[in-house]
Amino acid sequence: MEKTQTPHVAILPSPGMGHLIPLVEFAKRFVQQHDFTVTFVIPAGVSPIKAQRSALDSLPSSIDYSLVAKTKLVGLVVDLFGTDAFDVAREFNLFPYIFFPSTAMALSFFLHLQKLDPMISCEYRDLPEVRIPGCVPIKGKELLDPVQDRKNDAYKWVLHHAKRYRLAEGIMVNSFVDLEGGALKALQEKETGKPPVYPVGPLVNVDPSNKTNGSDCLKWLDNQPHGSVLYVSFGSGGTLSSDQLNELAIGLEMSEQRFLWVVRSPNDMVANATFFSAESQKDPLDFLPKGFLERTKGRGLLVPSWAPQSQVLSHGSTGGFLTHCGWNSILESVVFGVPLIAWPLYAEQKMNAAMLTEDIRVALRPKPDENSLISRDEIAKTVKGLMEGEEGKGLRNRMKDLKEAAAKALSQTGSSTNALSEVATKWRNQTPL
Repeated sequence: MEKTQTPHVAILPSPGMGHLIPLVEFAKRFVQQHDFTVTFVIPAGVSPIKAQRSALDSLPSSIDYSLVAKTKLVGLVVDLFGTDAFDVAREFNLFPYIFFPSTAMALSFFLHLQKLDPMISCEYRDLPEVRIPGCVPIKGKELLDPVQDRKNDAYKWVLHHAKRYRLAEGIMVNSFVDLEGGALKALQEKETGKPPVYPVGPLVNVDPSNKTNGSDCLKWLDNQPHGSVLYVSFGSGGTLSSDQLNELAIGLEMSEQRFLWVVRSPNDMVANATFFSAESQKDPLDFLPKGFLERTKGRGLLVPSWAPQSQVLSHGSTGGFLTHCGWNSILESVVFGVPLIAWPLYAEQKMNAAMLTEDIRVALRPKPDENSLISRDEIAKTVKGLMEGEEGKGLRNRMKDLKEAAAKALSQTGSSTNALSEVATKWRNQTPL
């Protein structure tokens, strides 16, 4: 009888590894700290890709991914684009919650959007700056991709969900107070109809146990000097154009710094070509400049498509991270105290880059030319600045402080642990289905 009374929560992720990973980490932390069981609901007819299945198969036994009728449901958790499931939750007397896997800044923008939409008549990209409650001003053209064309269905889709955020019982955000104090303060100000916001981050995969995949690059790192390697990766979805791939390769060579580069085949059409597959279709090494591999041998290591990122970032030889500014990657950098080069590609990544460089100040950002290409000279200068320069030292020190603050937030009495406990208490007091 006791077992059947264990509170149970259903989690509905949107497609894409960037959405699934933080929800998996949220579920793991939740069942470890509170006596709950969890089910991941994967929509019927959508077969999980290899990377998704691997993430789901690694879950402990208290977390499933097919809903079992005998469970006692008390809550539904959706991510940022899952609010249409709220109607089902209400039908079944469940508390609907949002787990927002991105920044508090992006969440503040979402909640502000329904006020902004009727106030602004032009395209946001034409505005010199947009003021988001609690945040540094953002250039209109640096707001997330789906809002750049207000006539497009993608904008209407974002606005539709943003308006429904107020129907949630609460919103958990993958951030913490010392990282985004201004945005979180604005989000937690009392306002009629605004749901409570719980900063529960940084929730990232820090488990170093699986060393079988990618062990060659970890062995290579073992033989490099402490803090000497720049890790270069554009996340599970990011791709560069052929020209940009070429400039990056030559820029890394010109910098004379050690690097570990996760290379993907270029794509001259879109910057998120591998968002749903996470793997290159052709051998990416075939697209590199002639002689590059030979000239950088020993100083650089190239890994096709994938590397064990948390293990690379936690390695003592890693001293910097050139990143697409996906929020999962940024949080991993914070947890391990690795300063950044911000190279945003798509989604909300330009907003993230602005926050990292102008607000938190833990990143350098190379400037593109008039053709939106980041030149080899700019790359070499930025890489040297992070790895050797005085500015890089300042970023490293600030990131060290954030690493300590992140550990404190997740400690037994930390702010994020307490916020998660508040949610657990609310669910426990809910009458189960």
